[in-house]
Amino acid sequence: MSATTIDLQQAAKDHLWMHFTRMGGYRKADVPIIVRGEGCYLEDLHGKRYLDALAGLFSVNVGYSFGEEMGQAALEQMRELPFYTNWSYAHPRAIELAAEVTSLAPGDLNRVFFCSGGSEAVESAWKLARQYYRATGSGQHRYKAIARHVAYHGTTFGALTLNGIQPLREPFEPLVPEVRHVSNTNRYHRPPEETEEEFTRFLLDELEQTIVAMGPETVCLVHMEPVQNAGGAFVAPEGYWQGVREICDRFEILLSADEVITAFGRVGHWFGSERYDIRPDLMTMAKGLSSSYAAIGGVVATDRVMEPFLADTSMFSHGITFGGHPVMCAIALKNIEIMKREGIVEGVRANETAFAETLRQLLDLPIVGDVRGTGYFYAIELVKDKDTRETFSDEESERLLRGFLSNALFDAGLICRADDRGDPVIQISPPLVAGQAEFDEIVGILGEVLTEAQRQISG
Repeated sequence: MSATTIDLQQAAKDHLWMHFTRMGGYRKADVPIIVRGEGCYLEDLHGKRYLDALAGLFSVNVGYSFGEEMGQAALEQMRELPFYTNWSYAHPRAIELAAEVTSLAPGDLNRVFFCSGGSEAVESAWKLARQYYRATGSGQHRYKAIARHVAYHGTTFGALTLNGIQPLREPFEPLVPEVRHVSNTNRYHRPPEETEEEFTRFLLDELEQTIVAMGPETVCLVHMEPVQNAGGAFVAPEGYWQGVREICDRFEILLSADEVITAFGRVGHWFGSERYDIRPDLMTMAKGLSSSYAAIGGVVATDRVMEPFLADTSMFSHGITFGGHPVMCAIALKNIEIMKREGIVEGVRANETAFAETLRQLLDLPIVGDVRGTGYFYAIELVKDKDTRETFSDEESERLLRGFLSNALFDAGLICRADDRGDPVIQISPPLVAGQAEFDEIVGILGEVLTEAQRQISG
């Protein structure tokens, strides 16, 4: 028997604990209940339609129209083998997916360890880096890691420690020892006279000095996103990634690229590491691997990282029950098949200039200070004063983002993220099947709502 609107609302309020959600906000207000999707659009319980300009959580890369095809792949796998573990066993779909991922991955990233999602992937990468140095006998005490300020890397304890977002860390401290954070690549608030080359040198010098201060012989991992999400789509300056790679090589530290968001077409390549020539030793992935039609993630490692674990008595002392789940792997394989067949990655490259130019129309608004990003991965930074680039106070950001913008955008039929992890931004990251019609709709709604936000601030 289908539940009525009232049944679902009351059950949601009584029993469902939503993630990163102020549950008290729904004491009087209705919980938004999304019931179906098609293309780039979602529909709620009342039949209202929304343009999903965040692709779920930067993740529904192929959009919402392939459920039947993905479901058929899942059904066929359920009939054949609904589950078996990767603990000392293999099954065809995990093998095929590992081979498919490594055929797309850049360089000699050649071995895949599957897990259930992004946080688990990051957790697994740090554990792997720690054990790698023990396995080689070259670093009994290498356990420390470096990440960047304001970066988001997940919510499990190791991944949370790598997070550079202090408000997310504080409720759970003390965390895992020891992580230090270096500057991210946000250039908007740097001195205006600073050249790109000078900015790159500043960032690389700081990274090197941090490694030296920690003790290079104790550091096992540098973990960074090709394009940093939290804080607002930070793209690195020229020469940055080559410098990070050189520093990691010089101090014999593993470089890990967090591609939970940037992989599978989000930045116009199968992997951001390819676009920016990062050449990582480890690469984490999730989200776009299945376009979020299945809960699956993984770590991709180079042959060099895998080599010490190939000895007769060696093993990576880590495992996850659902890692490499056959149904999840079957869906991920179908997702990659669809992406190839539909030319999804090529479509992002063909449309990314038009997307950027459309979004940059918002720079005409006094409240919009910066529009930045790449591919289908953008952020719009909001400012109090455009000339001085003055940002909003914490109290002002609370009123602007949560008090007005989040609800106003949703009411106008646009799902995106008004975020204050760092300076206040609106994050825009639509399904990779979006085209000019969706770009225009995004900017049209944003323009109207931001104009009203400016009016309220000025008034």
